[in-house]
Amino acid sequence: MTDFNRDPVLPPDSSSGDPEFSSSREESRGETARTKPLWREYAEAIVIALVLALTIRVFLVQAFKIPSGSMIPSLQIGDHILVNKLAYGLQIPQDCEFEASLLPFTCYSSSMLFEFEKPKRGDVIVFRYPEDEHKDFIKRIIGLPGDTIQIRKKIVYVNDEPFRDEAFTQRVDPGMIDGWINPRDNFGPITVPPDSYFVMGDNRDQSLDSRFWGYVQEHKIKGRAFLVYWSWYGQGSLTEWVRWNRIGKVIE
Repeated sequence: MTDFNRDPVLPPDSSSGDPEFSSSREESRGETARTKPLWREYAEAIVIALVLALTIRVFLVQAFKIPSGSMIPSLQIGDHILVNKLAYGLQIPQDCEFEASLLPFTCYSSSMLFEFEKPKRGDVIVFRYPEDEHKDFIKRIIGLPGDTIQIRKKIVYVNDEPFRDEAFTQRVDPGMIDGWINPRDNFGPITVPPDSYFVMGDNRDQSLDSRFWGYVQEHKIKGRAFLVYWSWYGQGSLTEWVRWNRIGKVIE
């Protein structure tokens, strides 16, 4: 007698739990998945990573190391900082020259494609050093376009008002230099020209800044410093080589 109630036997498919069938499909899939040589996959990944790194460095954030003490106490020698290149807007590099290096070009100015805001008094900025644009300098903005700047006996005046800088500056030399000899302690008055900025180092007595070489033009500003991500002292005992307390410090 024929049993018509017995369930029919179905052929195996991808949804059956047959391990033998599944493994054979996976092996087949693995054999046909790679269409490029392994070296080419690695090369493409490296190229993409380099393009992304270059894009971030040019348009978004760039890292710098502080080599001198002109910004003490705000920034120490050996601080590694991040600079926000979008702080004032989207900048397009200009006046570029190619060179044989990891980053294949150096740009000496930029134009603003989209402006978000203007640099403000008190901002700590990185810019191209006017007397040697292969170098980057970092200083604090003191004078904006149209401001009158004067220094009398080490005190900075902006538009005839004393500039309150005690919270972030130091003056280590009690001596006073006549302005006819050196502009360090007695300077001006001068008026900051359009699209330019008067900048000074926080270490007032040991800073080469606008008192000596003039103004920073707006299109020479690279960005605003905002964070210390690493600080290397490199002296004393091993535990003192890294300034752990400075890592993550916001630059104000």
